[in-house]
Amino acid sequence: MPSGMPAGYRPRFGGLVGQGGIRFAAWSSAASRLWVSIFDERGNREIDRLELRSEGEGVHALFVAGLAAGTRYGFRADGDYAPERGLWFDPDKLLVDPYAVEIDRPYVYDDRLTARRGEGTDTAPLLSKAIAGALAEPLAALPPLFQPGGLVYEVPVRAFTMLHPDIPKQQRGTIAALAHPAVVEHLKRLGVGAVELMPVTASVDERHLPPLGLRNAWGYNPVTFMALDPRLAPGGLAELRQTVAALREAGIGVILDLVFNHTGESDRFGPTLSLRGLDSRAYYRHWPDGSLVNDTGTGNTVACDHPVVQEMVLDTLRHFVRHAGVDGFRFDLAPILGRVEGVFDTDAPSLRAVRNDPVLGDRVLIAEPWDIGPDGYQLGNFPPPFLEWNDRYRDDIRRFWRGDRGMVGALATRLAGSFDVFAKAGERTSRSVDFIAAHDGMALADIVAYEHKHNEANGEQNRDGHNENLSWNNGVEGEAGDEAIAKVRFDDQCALLATLFASRGTIMLTAGDEFGRTQKGNNNAYAQDNEITWLDWAGRDQTLEHYASGLAAMRRAAPALSDTRFLTGEPRPGSEVPDVAWLTETGAPVDERSWQNPERHRLAMVLGGTGDGGRRLAVVVNGDRRACMFTLPEREGFFWGPAMETSAGAFDISRPVPGRTIVFMIERKVGPARIEENP
Repeated sequence: MPSGMPAGYRPRFGGLVGQGGIRFAAWSSAASRLWVSIFDERGNREIDRLELRSEGEGVHALFVAGLAAGTRYGFRADGDYAPERGLWFDPDKLLVDPYAVEIDRPYVYDDRLTARRGEGTDTAPLLSKAIAGALAEPLAALPPLFQPGGLVYEVPVRAFTMLHPDIPKQQRGTIAALAHPAVVEHLKRLGVGAVELMPVTASVDERHLPPLGLRNAWGYNPVTFMALDPRLAPGGLAELRQTVAALREAGIGVILDLVFNHTGESDRFGPTLSLRGLDSRAYYRHWPDGSLVNDTGTGNTVACDHPVVQEMVLDTLRHFVRHAGVDGFRFDLAPILGRVEGVFDTDAPSLRAVRNDPVLGDRVLIAEPWDIGPDGYQLGNFPPPFLEWNDRYRDDIRRFWRGDRGMVGALATRLAGSFDVFAKAGERTSRSVDFIAAHDGMALADIVAYEHKHNEANGEQNRDGHNENLSWNNGVEGEAGDEAIAKVRFDDQCALLATLFASRGTIMLTAGDEFGRTQKGNNNAYAQDNEITWLDWAGRDQTLEHYASGLAAMRRAAPALSDTRFLTGEPRPGSEVPDVAWLTETGAPVDERSWQNPERHRLAMVLGGTGDGGRRLAVVVNGDRRACMFTLPEREGFFWGPAMETSAGAFDISRPVPGRTIVFMIERKVGPARIEENP
């Protein structure tokens, strides 16, 4: 165990298997009575109901002798029933243990779960049961493999492998499939530092989806926070632990995307499944009139400033580090974690507790730095070491390649690590996670093929999803049989990928964007557990994939690109060249007039100190549609050679750079016969 955490540490709550029985414990400050319901081995029939004893300060617990690991159970609570005041106590509602580490079946939405007290029946037959488990011994504490500056690969576990031809059919769509040699090899070719798994904890469908014949494919609608979805992890926690170990052996870390901002209990019309029935006013934020605060847009907001909720969050994170060995976490709508009485605080107790925890303090922490509450946009305001999803990077890069005017300065700022956002309070390194496309929004291939969203399949008459995607269609909306349009779209994808891999600091690529995945213009495909989101491995663009692999190899060989330090324009210690020079196509430094020129779409970023001998790397950007000659600064004893091959072969800087293209040149030492070195 890491220092500071007592040996044999166990959470206070849950179904804790011990010597000769199980201790059941839950927290509620408002319930008058709590029970644990024990079910048969199939979880279908309640065989006992035992009242928990109050131990003070909201703790209700009972040790039940004779029970063993594998026991299926749930809680029930009684007290005042006044939904208008945030009180939902109803003993007919079975409640899933918030500390459940395993459930016996997936959560399934049913309208009967929303019945008011006295108007419904016992919900036990409708709800998953927690399984009391004897957890394996905690793993030895190992430092994270992933380091800032690496490549994060965002993976929707089910969609990623459902159509993979090399993975056995019975394993497709599961966490275990990520450890398949074909997947590992693909990740290694891309230079992936860590896979970021979209939610793998169990979630429930939103109530409007079942009537439409749809289901939540993304998982951002949890009920409890620790239990894995049985559909994604039929082998339970052991399956995640084994997959993490296999990926770690290949040099790849695992980051879990977790949702602590809301639950699937939704608004006042939603189902009672767990926290609502235990103590809604404590676990969720409410307005003074008793109505639910909705800073998430999902109907409820978890009260992360409540001490018991903070304890639950910390116990969840420790659980996945200690028992699965993950590198870290990405936090969905992370400002919720930092809200104190509704106001975001960069030094909020929850954020401080995670940073200072002896188990979690060295983990990779990534914030999605916005929610829809007051002052919900907090990009750049999370404390180190939090990395942050950078939507300003996403938007500026899309605008530049769309051809918007006056974007060359923004391009340079984003390539350089977004110092305008992250160089605060004396910070010298960027905490930006640069991305052009993510699970939420258009796929990278769709950015260059659809000017408008096409979400008709979601059943909401195309009203859902963002209307402005900063995308373009290259002349035809959607699929086009024209070879010329196909070529332009391919080149645009190459330019977007090259920009991402040319950006300093941490970068993120969503699975499949390296080979042209498409969602047919759907920019909100959360409800499409089908071919719209399943990666088409058989039909992937292998030429684009080869190009992406080349970019990855080039980036690995050029440490200046993964460097998170802010650029200064001055030489680093021991170097004779500045860490960056911004040049026009003529080789002249970009002056203020050129930076402000709205028609400028060309730029060269020349980075110093790359590779052996302090060789410079030039990132040559021609965002204009016309080809153009570029001049790079010469240095005695070196010449400029290609840093990588493109689909058209190695590029020679003595030729014009094609329009809407990025090329990479690296200095090579002049030899007896100008023999080129490997970068």
